[in-house]
Amino acid sequence: MLGAYRRDVIIMTGQASPRRFALLLEYDGGRFAGSQLQSNALTVQSVLEDAIEKATGEASRVAFAGRTDAGVHAYGQMASFVTTSRHTPEVMLRALNAWLPADVVVRAATETDLDFDPRRQAVRRHYRYLIDNQATRPAIQRHRAWHVAEALDVPAMAKAARGLIGRHDFAAFASRLESSEASTVRELMCFEVRREGNSVICDVTGNAFLPQQVRRMVGPLVEVGRGKRSVEDYAALLTGAPASVGPAAPAHGLYLIRVGYAKAIFPNLDSTDRLW
Repeated sequence: MLGAYRRDVIIMTGQASPRRFALLLEYDGGRFAGSQLQSNALTVQSVLEDAIEKATGEASRVAFAGRTDAGVHAYGQMASFVTTSRHTPEVMLRALNAWLPADVVVRAATETDLDFDPRRQAVRRHYRYLIDNQATRPAIQRHRAWHVAEALDVPAMAKAARGLIGRHDFAAFASRLESSEASTVRELMCFEVRREGNSVICDVTGNAFLPQQVRRMVGPLVEVGRGKRSVEDYAALLTGAPASVGPAAPAHGLYLIRVGYAKAIFPNLDSTDRLW
């Protein structure tokens, strides 16, 4: 019998024991107002919680590894929820995908420790930003990459990006924070920029990210590529006032690729680097 729930943990009034599932999610963020639940908007969390209730007969609160903005996509978002359902992970995966809309899919599901917290226990996050760098605008990829028609100096962009690697205060690269007491120090482990055909790919890995941080790093980085900002000017942006860096790159070019944990959640998916 299902009782009330607090946060994402169900409080039981019967004999069934609660279980926590971890989910690996892929979604197209185009029609969602972000990942997190909102009272008057469609979000990834709202459709996932609806699917969970239909698959298990229980209302469960979902926790995510990271918040994604409206229009941002994901290949490897991590989520978890608590249920008393006796579904095996294989049955849970099939049941959730049967109820989810076409632009959200559970790629993998597993039972995990009851105290697993996908956000607080994550040790690194990998985002990718895609730039379509050809003279003519794309049609099929118009909602999948930022179209920049001017030729970009990718080696200059790559050099500028490397200057942000390390542990820094990234307040200048964040949008306004709800709390002035929150720490804005983050560690970038990788900021790689490369060209593949007509695409410029920016891969960023860090222990965590501030709101809009990746998009606000990529926006002025493109100005470096256009020759409108020097590598030195880009490095100096770190010393700016909070929320001073812009413009932010469009949301539709950003993807959450992977979330890493000290202990692999889905070891069979990638046993070499344990990013999953």
